[in-house]
This record gives sequence, C-alpha cells and structure tokens, in this order.
Amino acid sequence: MLIRVGCEVAFDAPRPAAMVLMLYLHPSRGPNVRKAERLVVEPAVPITEYYDTYGNHCGRVLAPAGRIAFRNDAVVDDCGLPDLQVWGATQQLVQDLPNDVLLYLLASRYCEVDSELKDISWALFREFQPGWPRVQAICDFVHRHIRFDYMNARVDRTALDVYRERTGVCRDYMHLAITFCRTLNIPARYCTGYLGDIGVPAAPYPMDFSAWFEAYVGGQWYSFDARNNTPRIGRVLMARGRDAADVALTTTFGENRLHSFKVWTDEIAADALSTGAILR
Repeated sequence: MLIRVGCEVAFDAPRPAAMVLMLYLHPSRGPNVRKAERLVVEPAVPITEYYDTYGNHCGRVLAPAGRIAFRNDAVVDDCGLPDLQVWGATQQLVQDLPNDVLLYLLASRYCEVDSELKDISWALFREFQPGWPRVQAICDFVHRHIRFDYMNARVDRTALDVYRERTGVCRDYMHLAITFCRTLNIPARYCTGYLGDIGVPAAPYPMDFSAWFEAYVGGQWYSFDARNNTPRIGRVLMARGRDAADVALTTTFGENRLHSFKVWTDEIAADALSTGAILR
C-alpha cells in the first residue's frame, strides 16, 4: 500500500526568531520511503539538520520577520495491515529491562508518575494479567474515561488533569495511558505522526497529525492507541519521546502566530509514482 503524507504550516512573526522543526519522517521509516521527502521553506532560508536524543530527525532555521511557510511531502510503502495484536506479550521485571528502556518508566513533563495516579492505577488494573492484557485494559479505561473535544484542548494539561477533567484531545489520551503504564512498571513512550482514515469512516473534521503510544512488552515496543482503541492501518511515525514536550513539531524561540495549517494522509494508486499523478 502506498500512502502519501505531508503538511503545510505557516507562521507570522514580528521579528526574526530561531525555530526547531520536527516535520520529517522518523528515520525508522527510511527503508519504506518511495518518494523522498523534501522540506521546503518559503522564503528560502538555510536548514541545519540533526538528530535529537531520541533519534528523531530535526531541523533548525532562523525565521525572518513576516510570514514563513514550511511544506513537506513524501510517499511511503506500508504493509497495509492493522496494528499488531500480541496478547501473549509478557511484562518483564524492571531489573530485567534493557538500560535504554528505563527512561520510559520515569516521570516527565506531562506524565506525573509520582502523583496520586500511582495508587489509582494499581486500584484499577491490579487484577489484569501483566503485559499486553494490562496495557489493553488501560487503553479501554482511558478510551471510556475521556471525551474527545478539540475546543477544550490546551497545552498545559497533564495526565492528572486529564484524569480529573475527563476531556481532551489525542495527546491527552496518550499522556494518561502512558502514565498508567509507567506507574505499573511498563515502559511507555509517546509517538506522533500521520494516521489517515484508511479502513475506517472518514472523520468529519480536517486532517491533523495524530498521537499514539508504544509500550514495551514481550521484549519489544508495540503501538497502542487509547483514543481510537482499535487496530488501525497506516501509522506513519514522525517522532518519539517521553511525552508531547519532546516531540513538538515546531518550536519557536520568540513571538509568532500560526497563520495556516494543513495535513494530508492519502492512500494512492500503485502506479501514481510513475505517472506523476501525486504532484500538487
């Protein structure tokens, strides 16, 4: 299956400002890219690329005063299968976990592992089998507990806030699920990327970037999605981190205002690359 993914984001700024960008595909997607991405900036300014602590592909620019726009577009080859379901994946003891996984058991900006959520999580999920069944029980609870509402989105809502307020957007679902996992000694990390309406009814609102999370069970990382709470087709990863603070798609060190925002994720025909039909 070929999936075309991309975005256009534009900002207005009163004066020059440095920016960090995470608008690239994650390096792990490299072997599946059929049409290479190319991040275009208007007006043209130099981009310095680097990889952050979590292995995400990032860029740095000095944005001039006025309007600046970023556009990226790529085609990836996807297996076309729903998310893996491995109910027999077990939970490892903390002392047996790999060193590089331990970070994802700790508290982070939006995931307060050391809060009252620790006692709440054990009360809610103690009876579920450790490993995949327990992570799925967490997703089931979070999916039911939160009402999705774009109008109630805010940037400072933590997992504990989500639990108390019972409303939010996809990142809030993931922060609460990640926190529950970590309090139960299951490593969990935040993911952001593209997820189109492939195999499901089209959503009645404009396409946006999506969030999901990965839990470390059965000796490897698996994708879970507490908002949709059903296996989905065509997740295209852009960045991973401890929570949303680590994977902001744009960060501006100065004043700016979002001018426009567009995301696309579309399945395309197998011959679209050779015919040029995907050009915008």
